[in-house]
Amino acid sequence: MTLYGGIEAGGTKIVCAVGTGPGDIQAEVRFPTTTPAETIQRAIDFFQAQISERGPLATIGIASFGPLDPHRDSPAFGHITTTPKPGWANADLAGPIQRTFNVPIGFDTDVNGAALSEGRWGAAQGLDTFVYFTIGTGIGGGAVVNGRLLHGLLHPEMGHISLPHDWQADPYPGKCPYHGDCFEGMAAGPAIEARWQTKGQDLPENHPAWELEAHYIGQAMRSIICTLSPQRIILGGGVMEQPQLFPLVRQKTLAALNGYVQSPTILDNINTYIVPPALGNQAGVLGAIALGMMAEGNGR
Repeated sequence: MTLYGGIEAGGTKIVCAVGTGPGDIQAEVRFPTTTPAETIQRAIDFFQAQISERGPLATIGIASFGPLDPHRDSPAFGHITTTPKPGWANADLAGPIQRTFNVPIGFDTDVNGAALSEGRWGAAQGLDTFVYFTIGTGIGGGAVVNGRLLHGLLHPEMGHISLPHDWQADPYPGKCPYHGDCFEGMAAGPAIEARWQTKGQDLPENHPAWELEAHYIGQAMRSIICTLSPQRIILGGGVMEQPQLFPLVRQKTLAALNGYVQSPTILDNINTYIVPPALGNQAGVLGAIALGMMAEGNGR
């Protein structure tokens, strides 16, 4: 059996796995994201142990926090670039993995990877244009457009789009160190905590925080719908685990669009248009495996 390795590199934790898809994760390990050298070595140790036990890996995919450089013809391919995470700016993730195992390496953002896995195995099966967002410690968006991951100059940074900000209704200035009140700066988990002085998970379901959160997410969804015209939007991440948010977000998205996009998919079926990830919290590491498959030429 052909086996693939996957690394989901998050800003706070790393998930490494070996398998072939959702029904076949044969081994998995999780550990904190520390320094690049220590973190990469722990991943190498895991894969070396798995190869000794299970045989060679065809490829290894890396789905990482960013910003990063996903272009194979770039000298910075496989590197994190301008992250504010201490010690990780310009860190080479893919290079040490490729040199150690000498297999094809897939490398992209964690959200592009999750979009890929949801298209292959999850909530976007059968569609060719869709968007995956994670809304948690940060906000990021990945997109498949006409069956291909969206890259262009580098990769999308949908968490940093500008949103309408009513300073009188919400005087909070935003948390993003680069842009202040961008989408991430207003709606990521740290912004919720800073605005209300309480972690989101500790706020009650009827707290006004959730109406405001849904407002900002709905404004962002309007921009994405009007820009990319996705056939479905998938919202993952820790913030979206609040059960009251999905109905609110759907309402706010419809209100923000104000009837402009005349599609029954949105107007009549919003509950199946904005959805949670079908792969749950495995979307990320399965995305890494899917990126590895794509590097081999077996994925889209």
